[in-house]
Amino acid sequence: MAATRKSGKKSGGRSSAKSGSSGSGGRKYGRAASKSVESAMKRRKRGTLRSGRGGRGGAVKSREQAIAIGLSEAREKGAKVPAKPRRSAAKKGAAARKRTSTKRASTKRSTAKRSTAKRSTAKRSASKKSAAKSRRG
Repeated sequence: MAATRKSGKKSGGRSSAKSGSSGSGGRKYGRAASKSVESAMKRRKRGTLRSGRGGRGGAVKSREQAIAIGLSEAREKGAKVPAKPRRSAAKKGAAARKRTSTKRASTKRSTAKRSTAKRSTAKRSASKKSAAKSRRG
């Protein structure tokens, strides 16, 4: 009789087509990455998952943020996780332009306030000097 196999899987490990990360049909995220995301999701449900440096940002309520934190932790551990998507130069330029325009407007207002404050303090000091002179003389 023919030899029977104990499991339905092929022997010999991975096939050559799936060995590369860019190959078709391979896992995009490693198993360790999914474990860390799973852990982050559980912590979110319990309310112990916190955002920000040192957990000062508060408890995480968003599912998407919990996944992002899990993937970030997996990257730190060296798990197989694709790199963060890079922002295109066009988006960066638009965001930078928007930021600088708002900064300019705020700096214009603040410098105007400062200059009026300087004038008022200069007037006060001049009036104090004249009052002191009139007292003496």
